[in-house]
Amino acid sequence: MTILIKTPEEIQKMRVVGRLAAEVLEIIGPYVVPNVTTNDLDRVCYEHITNKQHATSACLGYHGFPKSVCISVNEVVCHGIPSDKHILKDGDIVNIDVTVIKDEYYGDTSKMFIVGQPTFMSKKLCQVTQESLYIALHLIKPGIRLRELGFIIQKHVESQNFSVVREYCGHGIGKNFHEEPQILHYDADDGGVILQAGMTFTVEPMVNIGNYQICIMKDGWTVKTKDRSLSAQYEHTILVTESGCEIFTLRAEETIPAVLKNVI
Repeated sequence: MTILIKTPEEIQKMRVVGRLAAEVLEIIGPYVVPNVTTNDLDRVCYEHITNKQHATSACLGYHGFPKSVCISVNEVVCHGIPSDKHILKDGDIVNIDVTVIKDEYYGDTSKMFIVGQPTFMSKKLCQVTQESLYIALHLIKPGIRLRELGFIIQKHVESQNFSVVREYCGHGIGKNFHEEPQILHYDADDGGVILQAGMTFTVEPMVNIGNYQICIMKDGWTVKTKDRSLSAQYEHTILVTESGCEIFTLRAEETIPAVLKNVI
């Protein structure tokens, strides 16, 4: 396993592209309302990335993916394809997953949006999923085993009687969309990887209300929970620093210390 340690020059480029990816999620929020199609949302993201940021969507054309962002609604775990047929309605929970390329480097991030009024369980699912991400980020520093991230995510999620998806994981990122190492979100063998300053990767837990099993739809992309229970995901691109981590894709609305205070 070859894990690339980034140079200061590469790190600066990743800061820039990470901020751009976060910005897309910041500007799309007001558009996530009832009666909007997921294709409408994709169009807004595409135009912002292309015309305002003068950057490129990494998703568009990736292994044939037809849209600029992944939009996953309710029981869709990940890789939902935006469509004019999918009209958002009150109570839906929506994950928008954005990956931007700028100056040959990638920034990858996602968050949940709630359309109108959430149910108690959908709100709790989104909260627990985001907490599990933040807890893992809080743990990151040089010298710890990689598998500790998966262990603490799984522990928090299962303490709330939810489940962690096994088939999809975080990943190294930089000049490539996907690099080593894989970041599993449950306790599993990590190949002995010890975190080092200069590593860059995503952490992106996917959490289901029901069973963790999933199935892939006939389009070859859309992943749904097997039991059709709700699913949520949050994702950040981070750098391991000398004393912790830097979140390249941190959004303006996020106050991580305040959240961690309640769950650690």
